[in-house]
Amino acid sequence: MLQQKIVIKVHMSSEKCRIKAMRIAAKADGVNSVGVQGSDKDQLVVSGEGVDSVNLTRSLRKKLCPTTTILSVEEVKEKGNVPVKVEKNPEVHRFSYTPQVPVYYQYQLPNPNYYEVVDDPYNCSIM
Repeated sequence: MLQQKIVIKVHMSSEKCRIKAMRIAAKADGVNSVGVQGSDKDQLVVSGEGVDSVNLTRSLRKKLCPTTTILSVEEVKEKGNVPVKVEKNPEVHRFSYTPQVPVYYQYQLPNPNYYEVVDDPYNCSIM
């Protein structure tokens, strides 16, 4: 498979939007890493093998921002058996997605009221 780098422009106004966009991108098939770059931090950088850029952009448009556009799709070439090293950009934020596991708490029921039955010493019954 070919290693590719996709740059997508997404309007992300807050940190919450950036995290949501990175989660959506991290769920796509074949994605190895997701990052944010640009002066306004409005470009989503996705790299991986066999990533469908059209479906990824479509899901970002549907779930986050309808004005999402693909800026570039590049093939990352390897030199021999050694992969190309990418320089670390201080503006790129890495994100690894870990799904949230629900926590179930064990609730204890309150103790029911117990009533003690006492024998009636006069054996009075109404019937």
